[in-house]
Amino acid sequence: MWDQISDLYTTFLARMVDFRATDVLDIMIVSFIIYNLIKIVRETRAEQLVKGIIVILVAFMISGIFNLRMLNTLFTSFFQFSVLAVLIVFQPELRSALEHLGRSKIGKYWSNFSAGGNIEETKVKQIKRGINCVCEAANNFQKSKTGALIVFERQTKLGDIIDTGTIVDAVPSVPMIGNIFFNKAPLHDGAMVIRNGMIYAAGCILPLTKNNSSVSVDLGTRHRAGLGISENSDAVVVIVSEETGTISMALNGVITRNYTRETLNAALEELIVPKETEKVERIPVISSMKKGRKNDKYKK
Repeated sequence: MWDQISDLYTTFLARMVDFRATDVLDIMIVSFIIYNLIKIVRETRAEQLVKGIIVILVAFMISGIFNLRMLNTLFTSFFQFSVLAVLIVFQPELRSALEHLGRSKIGKYWSNFSAGGNIEETKVKQIKRGINCVCEAANNFQKSKTGALIVFERQTKLGDIIDTGTIVDAVPSVPMIGNIFFNKAPLHDGAMVIRNGMIYAAGCILPLTKNNSSVSVDLGTRHRAGLGISENSDAVVVIVSEETGTISMALNGVITRNYTRETLNAALEELIVPKETEKVERIPVISSMKKGRKNDKYKK
């Protein structure tokens, strides 16, 4: 036993001689990937799939230990296509993980870089005007108990959702939103999509939430659709109940209820309106470049 411990210690020392700083970075990156994979799998349907894969791996090992040739050949043939099978089986989870990566800080910096890092003041005013119109309309719907489903698009583009409805591309107003969700209007049953403060589409069909067990039985199809799109994107969804007139908001698969006009306006502006820091993020760099050019002229 002591000989084995001594051999392990000798091997460890030999490995440490060749250990570099890049190896530490390598270990950290792999650990981060494994940690996030566990987060994706845990408490989702993928967890059961992983358990099934582990059972297959154990059976494959047993077939090799006991020399079960036919079973071993069957598993060997199966694992030849395992990478493709994993991509197909875990497609929803992989898509969700990539979307979350795109909505992370890295994705935001890339969006700012591609957009030039400058958010126009007119665009901010347009977004605020759209929010004010939606809040005023939701307040009217609450009084008249008119059902409504309004989706604010953010970083995740909702082109596939928009394709299911009718393109409007109009400046928002309280009367227009009221006409769209009037209970005899042709587009009132679907969702309205707000893009950059504009009413971009209406009558859109949203995916229903898959977490039905965690949704209250008091919530109908409109609320489940709002939760569904918030699970699949970073959209902010405003929902007005047709039965009770309650104003709710869905974000990241979580629904919060009992909003008033004022609290809804504050919450939407906090979530949707670009922050002032994003507007001036590149101004110091640009101004310093201009100063440098002026100094060069004076030197000449």
